[in-house]
Amino acid sequence: MGAVGLLYVGAVLFLNGMMLLGKVEPRATAIFNLFVGALQVVTPTVLIIANLSRPAEILGASGIYLFGFTYLYVGINLLGGFDSTGVGYFSLFVAVMALGYAYANFQILGDPAFGVIWLYWSFLWFLFFVLLGLKHEQITRYTGWVTAIQGWVTAAIPAFMILTGYWRNTNLIAVILAVFGLVVFIGLWPLTRGREPAAAAPSPGDEAVGAREHRHRPRWT
Repeated sequence: MGAVGLLYVGAVLFLNGMMLLGKVEPRATAIFNLFVGALQVVTPTVLIIANLSRPAEILGASGIYLFGFTYLYVGINLLGGFDSTGVGYFSLFVAVMALGYAYANFQILGDPAFGVIWLYWSFLWFLFFVLLGLKHEQITRYTGWVTAIQGWVTAAIPAFMILTGYWRNTNLIAVILAVFGLVVFIGLWPLTRGREPAAAAPSPGDEAVGAREHRHRPRWT
């Protein structure tokens, strides 16, 4: 069941990345964030209830709430036109906790591939903190690309591999993921720097009062 939810995490990350890159209108992504956020709250709840006597399963399911609450928070904020600071600082909390879950996957759950994936997520949610909490909008384009890529690499593809029985040899997968992440995300930095528009990105509230010329430059993930 967790793999099913992970598949749709890939979809929402890809969609949110496209939003940050100005390809999708922000409010159009809000509904899907709510759908996936709700799924990522229901899924771990069911998994925990079904595995009350299995601490490892509870540990694995508990981290899903971090993402469920993120997507619900983002969806509500996009629809309500609220300031992004709350999402940003919650993202910092997620980034720190993701380091703990990475350690748990390496040392307790015995899944080094997901240990690396949690490191990916820690990096991504830290970018959300810098972009939304600290409002360094010059990294919007970089964050958009990282978000979209991670939607496939950390969620959609692993979920499909798990569902089809191809998630094997996690040590090899961990090495591939680590090398891919270092090469791609370091390489993206110089390619995206200096390509942000001169004007600051508007808040959702600005859109609500008619700042139509900026509607594709949200501050949301």
